[in-house]
Amino acid sequence: MEGSNDRSARSVNANSIKITDVTQDGDTLTFAITSQKLSSDKGTCVFRTYEDFDWLHKGLFSQEDVAGLHGVIFPPLPAKPLPSSSHTQTKVLKQLGFLALGDNWQLYCRALEFYLQQVAAHSILGKSNALYSFLSSTELASRQRSKKGIFDRLSQAVEEMRKEGHRDVEEFFHNERERNTHTSALFKATSEKFLDVVLTKQRLALACGHFSTSLHLCVNQDNPSAVVFSTICLKLSDIMDAVKRNLDKVSENDARTLGLGLDLESRYQDAKREMLFRRICKLVELEIIVRNVEKAKPNKKAIMDRVERMTREEFNRISSVAKEEIEWYHKARVGVLRDFLMRWCEKQLDAARESAALFSQHLQAWKGFPV
Repeated sequence: MEGSNDRSARSVNANSIKITDVTQDGDTLTFAITSQKLSSDKGTCVFRTYEDFDWLHKGLFSQEDVAGLHGVIFPPLPAKPLPSSSHTQTKVLKQLGFLALGDNWQLYCRALEFYLQQVAAHSILGKSNALYSFLSSTELASRQRSKKGIFDRLSQAVEEMRKEGHRDVEEFFHNERERNTHTSALFKATSEKFLDVVLTKQRLALACGHFSTSLHLCVNQDNPSAVVFSTICLKLSDIMDAVKRNLDKVSENDARTLGLGLDLESRYQDAKREMLFRRICKLVELEIIVRNVEKAKPNKKAIMDRVERMTREEFNRISSVAKEEIEWYHKARVGVLRDFLMRWCEKQLDAARESAALFSQHLQAWKGFPV
């Protein structure tokens, strides 16, 4: 009970978590994170690297005292950033997608901020000691990297492929696994296509900027016969510059709203698949134990029965938590995607109104230009 009260007192206001700044030193990004506890009006500020986020993520997984933890859909942590100039844009985009766009890693910071908010708002994860330490301690516990050889990783991959195709004992989870496989592929494809659209708009904006600059180079004020031509070039240059600014704004809005939403949903689909896989692994373990119990000798039967009972109870707890998580996820994802879509539409309308007014001014100027 004492531990439970301590955790409750440490709960953090999820909405108060903000990443206010990011600094880069070589290949290392350091994030300034502010937050506030529910039981206090006083805020805290800590500085964390990606390795610290990874430490938190692994700490959430390793809570041995939490029943049914493997049934939780863990908020997905974005992939590690690649800030070095030695990495090509293609590699960074492949690794991070929309999160690699924007100035000063703003979209990436927003994704990390949303990750922390989702962890803090979770009924189970929000009470973890790892989260409290991450948001309040000046120094975290030592981080240890697990090293696996290529044969270990290959063996693990083969084992995962074998269990992925294992038939589920409950129709509910069987349907969820099939739905997740289909939906995950759709969201990944949609995110990639929309990213291509945003990158195309950025390339068009860059071309318009080059064209605007080139038109300026055509201006010749020294030749009186070229005054009209120079004036036309200047006006066209202003129009192309307006087109460039519109494309820049629209592509930025695309990335900050719908792009960020698609990226988040795609990563959450992966997190849901990982949860379903953890549950199926426990099911395989239970089935193996059941078979061993049937073959057990009389002198070991009692021990094996106890192991089977404990494993079955754990599997049932995981399944119970998993059902609650899936039901929550289906409700929450609709609201989150709707918010991203609404913000995207609002931003698009604002940009369209602003551009329409500006282009109308240019049109009126052209109509008054002497032929």
